[in-house]
Amino acid sequence: MKTAIVIGSTGLVGTELISQLLDNLDYTEIISLVRRKSGVEHSKLTEHIVDFDKPDKWREFVKGDVLFSTMGTTLKTAGSKENQFKVDYTYQFETAKIANENGVPAYVLVSSVGANSKSPFFYSKIKGQLEDAVRKLPFNSIHILQPGPLDGERKENRKMEKVSLKVINLLNSIGIFRRYRPILGSEVAKAMISIAENPVSGIYKLDELFKL
Repeated sequence: MKTAIVIGSTGLVGTELISQLLDNLDYTEIISLVRRKSGVEHSKLTEHIVDFDKPDKWREFVKGDVLFSTMGTTLKTAGSKENQFKVDYTYQFETAKIANENGVPAYVLVSSVGANSKSPFFYSKIKGQLEDAVRKLPFNSIHILQPGPLDGERKENRKMEKVSLKVINLLNSIGIFRRYRPILGSEVAKAMISIAENPVSGIYKLDELFKL
């Protein structure tokens, strides 16, 4: 009988995660912090529309047994590197810090393959910086997933992403770029729920996620 806290629940992985948590008998309550309504209604789900720039207004909601962080954006959607950094680093780190201060014991983060705080690539560098920062927080367990490109039906239309996935799948079929092969959002969500049960912290790369 556990309570899950979710941020990023309107994205590809987050949508799948909410759906699976609602069907999971181990979780009796799901608290979702969102910037806009998801349209999902369920007796187990409580949505709080929040301004992530004002954490003191919503820190009281971040209480439960596990924090699932699936938040993320693209440079195109964010409009600037500054805005992308806010979503992919600041908002997630602040939520994790508050969860830890509120006594949430477990934390599960969706990062990305290639995450490295010293990377010359902006996206990979942000992901690596977030990983480094949250690993210093004294949760009982911290689980970091590093999936490849995410596949599945998104609410927004990402034409270039669809083209990229086709190219990567083609290359994968001849044994190239296997490290970056796509994974369904539903599979990542399933892995997150499974990993949350493990009391031992870990970083899970793509091959391990497929096994889970």
